[in-house]
Amino acid sequence: MPAYCFCNVAVQDPAGYDEYRKRTLATIEAFGGRFLVRGGEVQVKEGSYTPARVILLEFPSMQVARAWYDSPQYQAIIGYRTGTAKTDLIFLEGIA
Repeated sequence: MPAYCFCNVAVQDPAGYDEYRKRTLATIEAFGGRFLVRGGEVQVKEGSYTPARVILLEFPSMQVARAWYDSPQYQAIIGYRTGTAKTDLIFLEGIA
């Protein structure tokens, strides 16, 4: 069953974050993942959610999503994001 990684990223250093962006896709694809949403317009219709840069990734399963996040490949570049942006990141299990 698919799993999703939802991120709300408030970029504080665009130049530094760009390094992260350049390196991320290869790590995602190596685990069979893909972007479903990568920035773009967000419109809040109800509630008090305050979006910044919204990212949604899809992986084949929750196990694969966790393996991607914990992988040496991703961990090697995560500092580019954590040092340049404030991020909320959650994993969500999809339905079959």
